Amino acid sequence: MTIRFYNSLTHQEETFTPQEPGVVRMYSCGPTVYDYAHIGNFRSFLFSDLIRRFLELTGHEVIHAMNITDVGHMTDDSQADGGGEDKMQVAAKRIKEDKKSGKVPVGSVENPDDPFQVAKFYTNAFIEDSKKLGFKIAGEYETRIMHATTHIPEMLEMISQLIENKHAYVGPDGVVYYSVESFADYGKLSGNTLDQLREGSGGRVQEEHQANKRHPADFMLWKPDSSHIMKWDSPYGAGYPGWHIECSAMARKKLEREIIDIHTGGEDLIFPHHECEIAQSCGATGKPYFARFWMHARFLMVEGEKMSKSKGNFYTVRDVLGGKVTGREVHPAVLRFELLKSHYRSNMNFTEKGLKDSANSVRRLVEFRQQQLQKSGGEVANVGNDHPIVAQFIEALSNDLNISGALAVVLPWLSQEHKDAAEALGVLAKINHVLNVAPLDTAGDLAFGDDPEEGGIESQVKTWCKEIDEARASKNWPIADELRKKIQAAGYEVRNSPEGTVAQKQLA
Repeated sequence: MTIRFYNSLTHQEETFTPQEPGVVRMYSCGPTVYDYAHIGNFRSFLFSDLIRRFLELTGHEVIHAMNITDVGHMTDDSQADGGGEDKMQVAAKRIKEDKKSGKVPVGSVENPDDPFQVAKFYTNAFIEDSKKLGFKIAGEYETRIMHATTHIPEMLEMISQLIENKHAYVGPDGVVYYSVESFADYGKLSGNTLDQLREGSGGRVQEEHQANKRHPADFMLWKPDSSHIMKWDSPYGAGYPGWHIECSAMARKKLEREIIDIHTGGEDLIFPHHECEIAQSCGATGKPYFARFWMHARFLMVEGEKMSKSKGNFYTVRDVLGGKVTGREVHPAVLRFELLKSHYRSNMNFTEKGLKDSANSVRRLVEFRQQQLQKSGGEVANVGNDHPIVAQFIEALSNDLNISGALAVVLPWLSQEHKDAAEALGVLAKINHVLNVAPLDTAGDLAFGDDPEEGGIESQVKTWCKEIDEARASKNWPIADELRKKIQAAGYEVRNSPEGTVAQKQLA
């Protein structure tokens, strides 16, 4: 089997083989924890989860690292040097204002003046949202999560190496800069040339330090600043690191290699962030590569428009799950499916209709699982990757993660007759290792409430279904209609079946 991925660095599809046979080392840019992550962020995060789960299905061990940025990410991040305010400072101000106006949610930050409290609160929120969406972030397969603020020594070590290797210098203003002219391949990932960057170097961000730089595109590695919200001692004065150096240092530390196999992120990170990462890592190590494959997810649109708070179409994971889009709660598996079902290199259009379509697909997978479990008595066969359906599923994903092709294999298969239910469940287990929307172990975060507790709402709904059948049997149609409305108001779909009236939880 040949796996091919599109490599943003070479701008073409290439055959993927890890440096170490059977082991893939992958780094993903994680959130800046100054607010709740939005669905565009999570499209990128779940894209890396898709890569990981697919590679695991094909027999690879995946060592995955992801950063938490809690210092140094400035509001003007479209420029390599950054500018404006640290986003952690922005969060602190916002929380203070919310406290004054009474908008602060229960359990929010006690002391916004402590940026570590702000970071901890939003880090916990990110991890909670990730678990809900089935991201491999905890337990046996724990992603190596690390905070920038706990890796300052590694950053200072890399900065020292860059200065020693003549790739960085201390400017007259005391700021440590990376010299872009010292790295011949600077601009290879993004397509920017040094001449283009020089011509486009005007603006407030650059002008602040331009006289102290050797080239207008040189970017900051460390800035002495005693007034910054978070600061550390260094040979260059008390201050804080640049945003880009963080990922270079942490990737090397957590993945224990100077060259890694895959680096992922959203396309908005190609320049300047990832371009600068390459320059720093190669400049410090002397290696020709930092990551052999760079893979980027395209932007997410909402109903055909760019997502923005001003347009009222800006959604966090919590917004969607809480019903802000559809008017009712959305099951996490539905949002996961929705964010995965479009090819990562195509702009995704997030719509209410698409979310409901995803709910129907998830419902089909869940119902299939339930039917086959009943038929097999819970037995699940051990199915290999050479099973025809599994093989076709893998073949589609081997073609640059062609998720549409993979789903085109799975969804029609659900409607086929399956004489061997245990075998069908074995196939589903393989598929669901990647999709993770219909787990056979229903006790996890993506469970669908198959075993209602006595006295709970699901138990009550089952009782109402029986009462509907009794009312129909006695031709008491008004009572049957009233019970149906009660079930629907509780968030359930009501359907007829050979066994009588059944109700299933609405997923979106």
